Amino acid sequence: MKKHKLHWRLLFSICLLSGLPIQTLWAQAALSAAEVRQILGQAVSEAKARNMPATIAVVDRPGNVLAVYQMNGTQNLVRISSQRGIPAGNGLEEFMAPATLAAISKAVTGNYLSSGGNSFSTRVASQIVQEHFNPGEFNQPAGPLFGVQFSQLQCSDLIVKAGTQGPKPAPLGLSADPGGFPLYKGGQVVGGIGVIADGLYSADSSISDIDQDADELIALAGTRGFDAPPALRQVTLDGKLVRYSDARNIDLRTSHADPLGDGQLVAVDGFHPGGINAGIAFGTLASGFVSSATFSEPAVVLGTRFAPRAGTDANALTAVEVRTLINNALRIAYRSRAQIRNPANSGARVSVSVVDSNGVILGIARTLDAPLFGTDVSLQKARTATFFSRTNAGGILTDAGHGAYVIALRAFGLPTALSDGIAFSDRAGGNLSRPFYPDGIDGNPNGPLSKPFNLWSVFNVGLQLDLVANRILAPSNNCTGIPNLPNGIQIFPGSVPIYRGRQLVGGIGVSGDGVDQDDMISFLGVHNAGLELGGAINNADPAIRADTLSPQGVRLRYINCPQAPFIDSTDAAPCQGK
Repeated sequence: MKKHKLHWRLLFSICLLSGLPIQTLWAQAALSAAEVRQILGQAVSEAKARNMPATIAVVDRPGNVLAVYQMNGTQNLVRISSQRGIPAGNGLEEFMAPATLAAISKAVTGNYLSSGGNSFSTRVASQIVQEHFNPGEFNQPAGPLFGVQFSQLQCSDLIVKAGTQGPKPAPLGLSADPGGFPLYKGGQVVGGIGVIADGLYSADSSISDIDQDADELIALAGTRGFDAPPALRQVTLDGKLVRYSDARNIDLRTSHADPLGDGQLVAVDGFHPGGINAGIAFGTLASGFVSSATFSEPAVVLGTRFAPRAGTDANALTAVEVRTLINNALRIAYRSRAQIRNPANSGARVSVSVVDSNGVILGIARTLDAPLFGTDVSLQKARTATFFSRTNAGGILTDAGHGAYVIALRAFGLPTALSDGIAFSDRAGGNLSRPFYPDGIDGNPNGPLSKPFNLWSVFNVGLQLDLVANRILAPSNNCTGIPNLPNGIQIFPGSVPIYRGRQLVGGIGVSGDGVDQDDMISFLGVHNAGLELGGAINNADPAIRADTLSPQGVRLRYINCPQAPFIDSTDAAPCQGK
């Protein structure tokens, strides 16, 4: 028996013998109200020293807003702009948004992108969502999490708006504007801080210099005593070190917490009633994330939501098949060498979602300590692969007012696209959603699901944003108006459709580690589940996969699995021939 299985069984035995409820045994630390006040005071002190009145938000690990503080003289509205000269009317460019929502989005981003194995800030988010990785370089592929900014939206059917249970929304989506950090206690993420003081909600288009960003400096001051462990900031992606912060402690002008007397604690409609609240401990029922004995692998689930169930479509996935799919995906994750976690040779930590061919959620589970952003993103990925593999996807998009993208796709050398039953993974769809095609080659035209580069920005990406643009700030339960895609789509890798023979019956999405790991876990999760179930389900037949297509003479990619990916095996190419 593997060590993690033995440990998991031991935890359950201790619970049963001691009478402790299973869902509270592993509950983590939480911020107290006094600690939230301290964090705010430290940020206020730095803002005063810089004469930069700020809006400051603090959230807990599940994503609940614990406090929002606005200093006297702060701007109530901030300008959303990539600073690329793109006029208003193009996506979110030049949109004026409440500063409170910007600060909350930054706090949620630093919190949700981080874990006990990695610390990511909003500056890291900026680095990994732009047209090149790294930003400012030329002829380099897009950021590995290209498109992740349009997740965690309050219009999502997954996101919990009321009460304390997560996952919670980032009101403007995940933020790429420096000034958002995770908060830690004892090596555990307990929340995040977000600051907006300069009136501009943007992204850093070049990392060739070192910025003195007021938002980031003020936020960094707020983290004092709750800052990320240095080892967790040293993460590489594709061999490149992520930039956690340009601000350094030696750049700060203060070292104390001021009393909160130069502003006011404010209420934010739909997010926070006002005042200062203590945080909710992650792992308790109140947090919405609890351990589960439903699966054979150690798992975290969303309370009583989304236990494995049967599908709603013809020849549907059964509850047993859904459980088997998730079990196998979790098993591959725990065996896989993580891309973004320290120490080296840690197992991958991800979220897994399974949907039926209508996009209905059939099951969601997470490994222990997976970054929280992956919960919503894994569901987006599962739905995206499933939807784009349907034979009526083009008609649905056209009826919803997005027919121009269908026309562009079919004129791109794919005349029967979204009607021919070709199996689309998120990697394949992402290939067609970049501002350069092939990805990263400057001067080339855009992919048909993207905006042309002269109008493209992280705030105006193409179909992904256009699907949700009219509802991005609406507290509804459907971001797109399309029943199959209620939380939007995702355009970076980590999902595949699921088949019964050649019949589409659903999709699986994985998110939380490197994109190649996410690809592998979803693909092998389906393959291994199919073997366990005697061939009842399977990956798409190679003859109908999107990598059989070569629009504009460039072959699409279906999945990309890492080499020698396992901690416990020397198998160098586990996806080959499957």
